[in-house]
Amino acid sequence: MESPLPPQEGSSEDQEQLLTLKTFRSAGKGSWASVPDAEWNDWKWQLKNRVTRIDQLERLLPSMTREERAGVLLAGESKLAMAITPYYFNLLDPSDELCPIRRQVIPRLEETTTAPWERLDPVGEDDHSPVPGLVHRYPDRVLFLVTDRCAAYCRYCTRSRLVSNASGYDFHPEFDRQIAYIAEHTEIRDVLLSGGDPMLLSDEKLEYLLGRLRAIPHVEFLRIGTRIPIFLPQRITPALCTMLRKFHPLFVSIHTNHPGELTTEVREALGRLADAGIPLGNQSVLLRHVNDEPVVMKALVQKLLMCRVRPYYIYQCDLISGSSHLRSTVSRGLEIMDSLRGHTTGYAVPQYVIDAPGGGGKIPVNPGYILRKSATKIILRNFEGKVFEYPEAAETAEATVMAPLCDSSMAYGKD
Repeated sequence: MESPLPPQEGSSEDQEQLLTLKTFRSAGKGSWASVPDAEWNDWKWQLKNRVTRIDQLERLLPSMTREERAGVLLAGESKLAMAITPYYFNLLDPSDELCPIRRQVIPRLEETTTAPWERLDPVGEDDHSPVPGLVHRYPDRVLFLVTDRCAAYCRYCTRSRLVSNASGYDFHPEFDRQIAYIAEHTEIRDVLLSGGDPMLLSDEKLEYLLGRLRAIPHVEFLRIGTRIPIFLPQRITPALCTMLRKFHPLFVSIHTNHPGELTTEVREALGRLADAGIPLGNQSVLLRHVNDEPVVMKALVQKLLMCRVRPYYIYQCDLISGSSHLRSTVSRGLEIMDSLRGHTTGYAVPQYVIDAPGGGGKIPVNPGYILRKSATKIILRNFEGKVFEYPEAAETAEATVMAPLCDSSMAYGKD
């Protein structure tokens, strides 16, 4: 038995686009061609020379639209400052207003429009903050905010109220109070360093924080959430990787949304982290005209595996103020998940989640693979649209009689 409209395989045009999107290319130097290699490859030079002003954009992006120009002029006044590393700027397509890289970092006038359901703190982090800079929403883990600075600023940022201090949030983490809280709460076994971006800290400061957290006996697991390998791969130095490997088990969650962000420079930076024994995962945000096409998302997740990164989450875009122009639909997200499950390796299939508005936490959202469920059976569909029946086992007398007949030597494997 099959469903009337099974999913269709991609066209030859899709396959050609997939291969193109999965090609690794260098970002190059672009408008900075005269900069010596030693400076270009210095992450501190990249930070000092970020694109932050309208006059820089007028020179570097003459195709800037009216909406972009207005957005740049207003950036920082009502929401979030603009900053783009020269390296990442080279990934923009100056001829395409809908360039998926451009849409992520160039402010637009639409950011000044707030829909009725949008909020400055869409996932209720402030309501779950027992001490400044710490969010304790889940039972056994905490979010440890270390800075309000990033190498570049994503226009859909959930913490746009906080990062760059654009809205006067006046963020000042208190490391001693944050660490003391973790030490006092023995149920906390997992600490995620985030911000802003923790990898903007110096090696010494980051090592100091990781060392203090690792010294807490009940903290089993440390994580760093970062966009630095994508915005600023020059920061992932051998010295940084040598330092990080002291703190295993340590995981790093990166954030990339489009396969064009995965350049040869990024692949090499991620390789240095992986070679240091650090498991890598990726968290993407579903964004309109960025990655809400099945072929684009498939290219992204497959390309991530080639960089030794496990696709971890796809987030439905949080209801952050001024993000409506970037928000795709949940229905579209489910279509994309349907296009991945069974059509590519399971390692490449992330979990699609909605971070519940107001602080409910991440809620998994999946296509409808269970068609019907009763006390005796489950009716399922697979990735091809074929339908299968699976018996719903019950604790019956028959099962009780059968159990002793099982040979214990056969109980732990399958043919």
